[in-house]
Amino acid sequence: MPTGRGRLQALVGGRGRRPRRIAMLSVHTSPLHQPGTGDAGGMNVYIVELAKRLADLDIEVEVFTRAASSDDAPTVQLAPGVLVRHVTAGPYEGLVKEDLPAQLCAFTHGVLRTEAGHRPGHYDLVHSHYWLSGHVGWLAAERWGVPLVHTMHTMAKVKNAALADGDSPEPAARVIGETQVVEAADRLIANTAEEADELARHYAALPGQLAVVHPGVNLDVFRPGDQRAARARLGLPQDAAVLLFAGRIQPLKAPDVLLKAVAELLAREPGLRERLVVPVVGGPSGTGLARPESLHKLAAQLGISDVVRFHPPVGQQVLAEWYRAATALVMPSHSESFGLVALEAQACGTPVVAAAVGGLPVAVRDAVTGTLVHGHRPEAWAEALRPYVTDRALVARRGAAAARHAARFGWDAAAAATAEVYAGAMAGRGAGRLRFA
Repeated sequence: MPTGRGRLQALVGGRGRRPRRIAMLSVHTSPLHQPGTGDAGGMNVYIVELAKRLADLDIEVEVFTRAASSDDAPTVQLAPGVLVRHVTAGPYEGLVKEDLPAQLCAFTHGVLRTEAGHRPGHYDLVHSHYWLSGHVGWLAAERWGVPLVHTMHTMAKVKNAALADGDSPEPAARVIGETQVVEAADRLIANTAEEADELARHYAALPGQLAVVHPGVNLDVFRPGDQRAARARLGLPQDAAVLLFAGRIQPLKAPDVLLKAVAELLAREPGLRERLVVPVVGGPSGTGLARPESLHKLAAQLGISDVVRFHPPVGQQVLAEWYRAATALVMPSHSESFGLVALEAQACGTPVVAAAVGGLPVAVRDAVTGTLVHGHRPEAWAEALRPYVTDRALVARRGAAAARHAARFGWDAAAAATAEVYAGAMAGRGAGRLRFA
């Protein structure tokens, strides 16, 4: 059985020519940024891991992202075969994601100018991430005469159908922009079959455009380990029931649902307070930036400040320690295209209690590796969380199943499948776009 690069190469079929070098676009957030801060999250992890594994397949990746600081070097070598290019587009600081459509012209100019400095045919394909990047990718791909592959990550129509109370809907301009990107793309990579159906239903994507590729998890970093040692390093009580929230603090991710469920659980069984710990690991993001202290205030209002602990975002190695230390990871999100955090926790042997939305029913096997909860009523979440606080045997059984389940989602397989999508897009471009065939 081949190992390392040989094993990854063996995963890739020979149905078409793969690109030698691709331009990967991530306008609004850099793969160099710490996930859990600002707009950095699962998409950042996705781009970093995918790019590294594509490089292992001898596909060079150049990631274009907006410079967010005057200290950003023009280029940064992220890994062998993976180069990050910082493009100046608008002021370095002070721009939120909603301001960026006005800077797409400047960003596009930077991308095209970079390509113009090389011989024709420098890039074989463009892979854009999120709708803002899709607009740049659309123009670049047309200019260079190469295929455009696009990954949405999230969609305005899907998010607007599942808004949290008080959250702001995505603007009409984004809906229009996403529709235009779908029309322009040669291939659309969806995280799950459900997401592919949403692209077809909401945006009229054609069957020939759609490909389903499950994201992966870094199984070298996220793996089972010693829970007692992890708790000792993180300063957590050894006998605690630890219900962990890890991610960006914003209404979409619904950390407030976890806090309300914990308050409900303690109201029913006050004795649990002595051993319950609820770490919230992450920083404010998106609409959560408008009220960065709102979750702290909610904990105080609910009378659970003594069990809730707030921690800033951490790197992957430390995040893996938090997963190992946890009794369960809790993901009450209103919308998730996939939910990489759920896979990471399970890879560490930690069961997940998650909302039955988006790709989470693929990432989590209900009643096997965790629990899927329908709706966001605190009473229902309290009921779902109670067994993880009171039944150690259930936690151990589902944690072991979670590790086995997550082991199926390595990034090698995701990169190999993505390379196949690239080959199909290049073959389709050579024969004319499939959507107009």
